[in-house]
Amino acid sequence: MVFASLEFLTLFLPLFLCTYAVCPAAWRNVTLLIGSWLFYGWLSPRFLAVHVMLTITAWVGGLLIDAWRQESKGRVRILVALIVLNTAMLCWYKYANIVAGTLNEAMVWSGAAPLSWQRVIMPAGLSFVVLQAISYLVDVHRRTVPVERSFIHYATYISMFGHSVAGPIIRYDWVRRELHRRSFNAQNFSLGARRFMVGMCMKVLVADTLSPVVDVAFNVQTPSFSDAWLGCLAYSLQLFFDFAGYSSMAIGLGLMLGFHFPENFNHPYLANSIQDFWRRWHMSLSSWLRDYLYIPLGGNRHGPWKTYRNLFLIMAIAGLWHGGDNWNYLLWGCAHGIALCVDRAWNRSSLPPVPPVLSHGLTLLFVCLAWTLFRAPDFHSALNLYAGQFGLQGIALSEELSATLRPIHGLAGLLGVLSIVAPLLRPYAEKHRVGVALALWPIVGFMLSFALTASRETVPFLYFQF
Repeated sequence: MVFASLEFLTLFLPLFLCTYAVCPAAWRNVTLLIGSWLFYGWLSPRFLAVHVMLTITAWVGGLLIDAWRQESKGRVRILVALIVLNTAMLCWYKYANIVAGTLNEAMVWSGAAPLSWQRVIMPAGLSFVVLQAISYLVDVHRRTVPVERSFIHYATYISMFGHSVAGPIIRYDWVRRELHRRSFNAQNFSLGARRFMVGMCMKVLVADTLSPVVDVAFNVQTPSFSDAWLGCLAYSLQLFFDFAGYSSMAIGLGLMLGFHFPENFNHPYLANSIQDFWRRWHMSLSSWLRDYLYIPLGGNRHGPWKTYRNLFLIMAIAGLWHGGDNWNYLLWGCAHGIALCVDRAWNRSSLPPVPPVLSHGLTLLFVCLAWTLFRAPDFHSALNLYAGQFGLQGIALSEELSATLRPIHGLAGLLGVLSIVAPLLRPYAEKHRVGVALALWPIVGFMLSFALTASRETVPFLYFQF
């Protein structure tokens, strides 16, 4: 069950919201927790068991850390043990398959028989749950937040179905006060509902419509220049509108219930540098990596070379965090780490600054090329696509992609591009007084999105696999 599905829109969400609205304020966290656990259980009872186990472990761990009022080795040992436990759980589900696959490939290459292996299924949202648990434990250890003594409140924070499946990554301090007391009113509900509808439009009208084009383009045997670039640009739009759409729906659901979650995207494709891109893309992950990895490693406080080391290492870890199906994610993270180092070195050198238009273009070009590596099913396929993008395999569109393309795909791509450049058009819209139309379009878009959801197969959110 995903947000953009009939089960969620017509059954789960209406029943949950009605129950939440009629229950007393003191019982709303209990209602939200039960609803969230039912949501996870709907996905898989086994996923729910893993989720509850991690929740109990982190809550008890926070109480144990807080029990040491003075700095001591015991306090640090508990924190380290809990971080290792959470990380080990994540690594098992995320990387066991690729390690086993790589080992079997090596054994076959050496002439040995491969090991039998049953594929491990990744619980939805595990990456986000683990990062939230670690940030809570570290903050309790740092005493930047008080320990949460109520299991219901902590479990509600870690389990809220709105954001914990695919982000944004919410820190306990951001919602601590609203966990204890929040406003459930018509104003928040209407604003949240509008934001939810905007997110669904992004997901269904753009991301899901472009999905068939992306799937075909990234599976063409010998992609041409047109195939490779059409697939790359379509995926760049699909990934953004899929993930930003989910974040928008999660923020909207939170606001409907009285929570104010931070933004997760800020027009990333308008970035003027790779550093600026990471200030705008998946901002909750970027800030998490900065506060819990980059700064503890020393940040930029110990000279330029250690700064470059830290930048590269953090982005490599970010790449690993994104997936374990193949090594492309690690290479993608390393590529972004190198780009950040080059960007920093250029800005601190005596070289002339890059003109803004060229800087925007180069940043977007690099991001799109890196998305090719991110989306390709394996490294060989990525090299094949890069050969197409650099014109080494012809220019004409392949028969597979020609047979797939429809006018609706071009319309979805145009809608995506217009949405990306919309901030640049805002002064024009205000000048010509089209504010009413802008205010009403989510309702029309939501109705169209609902109709499309009912007429075609549900497409899972891309970040569910991360």
